[in-house]
Amino acid sequence: MPTDTPAPPQRAASLSDDDRLLVAHCAELSFPPSSPAPAAASARYFQVHHASHPYPCAAFAFAPSWSAADWAAPSTAEGARQPFGDAEVDAALFPSLRAVGSGVPARANAAFLAAFRGLLDGSPLQSEVSRAVAEEKRIVFTGHSSGGSIATLAAIWFLEKCTRQGSVNQAHPFCVTFGAPLIGDNIFNHAVRREGWSQCILHFLRPLDIVPRIPLTPLASFREEIQAVLEWLSPQTPNNSPAGRSLVIPEYYETLLRSTLSIASYEACSFMGCTSSILGTLTSFIDLSPYRPCGTYYFFTSSEQLIVLTNSDAVLQLLFYCLQLDPQQQLLDAAARSLSAHWQYEPIKQCMPDIVCVDYLGAISSTAPGRQTDRAAIGNIELSKEALLHLSAAAQWEKQRQRNQTKIDQSCQKIQEALRSLNDYKRTCELRGVSYYDSFKLQREVHDFNANVRRLELAGLWDEIIEMLRRRELPDGFEAREEWVRLGTLFRRLVEPLDIANYYRHSKNEDTGSYLSKGRPRRYKYTQKWHEQLQRAPVGSSLESCFWAVVEELQAEMVDGMAFEDLRDRVVKLESDAHGWYSSGSLGKDVFLGSSSFVAWWRTLPEQHKSASCIAKLVSL
Repeated sequence: MPTDTPAPPQRAASLSDDDRLLVAHCAELSFPPSSPAPAAASARYFQVHHASHPYPCAAFAFAPSWSAADWAAPSTAEGARQPFGDAEVDAALFPSLRAVGSGVPARANAAFLAAFRGLLDGSPLQSEVSRAVAEEKRIVFTGHSSGGSIATLAAIWFLEKCTRQGSVNQAHPFCVTFGAPLIGDNIFNHAVRREGWSQCILHFLRPLDIVPRIPLTPLASFREEIQAVLEWLSPQTPNNSPAGRSLVIPEYYETLLRSTLSIASYEACSFMGCTSSILGTLTSFIDLSPYRPCGTYYFFTSSEQLIVLTNSDAVLQLLFYCLQLDPQQQLLDAAARSLSAHWQYEPIKQCMPDIVCVDYLGAISSTAPGRQTDRAAIGNIELSKEALLHLSAAAQWEKQRQRNQTKIDQSCQKIQEALRSLNDYKRTCELRGVSYYDSFKLQREVHDFNANVRRLELAGLWDEIIEMLRRRELPDGFEAREEWVRLGTLFRRLVEPLDIANYYRHSKNEDTGSYLSKGRPRRYKYTQKWHEQLQRAPVGSSLESCFWAVVEELQAEMVDGMAFEDLRDRVVKLESDAHGWYSSGSLGKDVFLGSSSFVAWWRTLPEQHKSASCIAKLVSL
């Protein structure tokens, strides 16, 4: 007979024995028994510790700051957006922290970004990391409180560096934080998950700890209150009760609860499919914090159990529901417990070898709908039925995104068949001595019509994929899957010339504007950026599929009477690009056929220019 009891907690993928020892080592570095005066100025911000067990490693421990000025960037800070103090990440340091398709950069806490940039420029951090890598040691970043946020940025910076150098496997980093505040927005989290870096960044969190939630409140508006919290938490301040801070801390705690509720409710409505028009206007009159969880979270509920969550939506829900007040609990007492929790990570030093990792979200999501109990416990924290509903919905949304990916994968064969058909069309045109671009633009033969049908079929399939990505209906890692990046690149190089031919055949440029600036569909922009991200190539460097669009615009401008001298630089660039693309195999030889409209136009250029052109030999062939 079925019961109303949810399934028991399931064991999560456990940390290896070596990694458990390393986590305990990070806890020892983050919570030393005493804090001797640093020998150098840079040691105030980080210290490096070399160890040989469980394997050779160099651990960089970042110290927390107890000054609100280091948490919330002033309103005059460059790029900082009020009231939450977030700013665009530096693309030079963090080129992968962006939405690949749309190109929108991630945003992160401006004060933490500035602090990390200061470490890179004004401390031996870079040289110490390089030395440890040269000694083939594993790189570890760790920190407590805001030191954990700096450690997270350091780990991502190092991953970016390794990825560009092709040495990720040689020195895969390990980042362990304790009670670290949230640092980046949804795009920040999406990019880290897309790159497969989440498993490198481990956040240990006490369910009641106030500090990780502080960025969910308007930092600029509550600078004094945040300073009161940090002063209470600072080891340099004698421990006392929040009552000693009058009503400042309890009132701020109440604000934090309201902010966390607003954000958790808004996000829950999003992944639960709520279509209320109220949600669409909510952010127009209520400022919601941009910060979201990023990485793998370990909720430290007791010395025997860790709740493991990789689902950032579920983590955000727990950040609110773990703080829900008991009807009989006083606000002052709740605030005191939340502050005290920030210094309750030291038991990790001793308990890591035997602690059990639990996949509680898996147990909740596997429970049949309608069978959840009114309350369930996360360690010694009871969760309401509403909390269980939201956690289950977060898990189901993640599963739905995986199902959507499976559905898209099933269309792969259909896409490949259509591409093979268009490739046959291209070869047939070449055998006739005609560029397939010119043949398609003229639309004189039956096979030109059939190619157009294939083009439209593929456009529909790829537009569906792009829209699902824009609506976050596919897993974060989809855009980094090599098989889809390769397929997208093949599709773009083969089919976009046909879209360009169709665009100029119907003279859409006269009404809409040039193809590149006004007419290019997202399906080609996205697949181009996937390729560039996978290859770590500069943004905008893979425009080979737009070769014909550039040719069409140059031809049109010369027809309109523009002198060659005014177009020389653009023509030279086109020739240089075409030569490189042809040499790499990304541009077909059909563009250089004698009957090609490109060759016919190129031959009208001044003789002096043609004789010195880098493509002169290709055209003569």
